[in-house]
Amino acid sequence: MKKFIRWFIVSVLLLFVAIFSFYYFATYEEGVMAGRVLSVTQRGIVFKTYEGKLSVESFGSLKGVSPLAETRDFSIESSETEVIKQLEAVAASGEHVNLRFIRRYKAFPWRGETKYFVTGVEKSKQ
Repeated sequence: MKKFIRWFIVSVLLLFVAIFSFYYFATYEEGVMAGRVLSVTQRGIVFKTYEGKLSVESFGSLKGVSPLAETRDFSIESSETEVIKQLEAVAASGEHVNLRFIRRYKAFPWRGETKYFVTGVEKSKQ
C-alpha cells in the first residue's frame, strides 16, 4: 500500500509539473500588431510588471467614415530591457509602429497581466 501511495504522489507531482511547464513556456500565437503606443508603465505591488497600451485604428467599410479608436493591452517581459526602452521612445514620439508579439496560454502575476507579450518593435513605413 505504501508503494502505491508513493507512486500516486509522484505521478500527481509529475503531472502538475508537466501542465505548469506547458502553460508557462508554450506559445499559442505569434504575430504583429500595428498602431501607436499610448503608454508603457510598470505596475504592481508585489510583482512589478511592464504593461502597455496600443491604439489600433480600424476603418469602416464605407468611404468617409471616421476611424474608430480601439486599444489593445500588452505585457513586456522584464528581461527585455531593450524592447522596453524602444517602446518608451515610440510612446513619447507617437510614431506608428509594428509590434512583434507572442501570445501565451495563461497569464501569471509575476510575468504580466495579459497573455500578449511584445518581443520586438519595428518602425512602420507610413
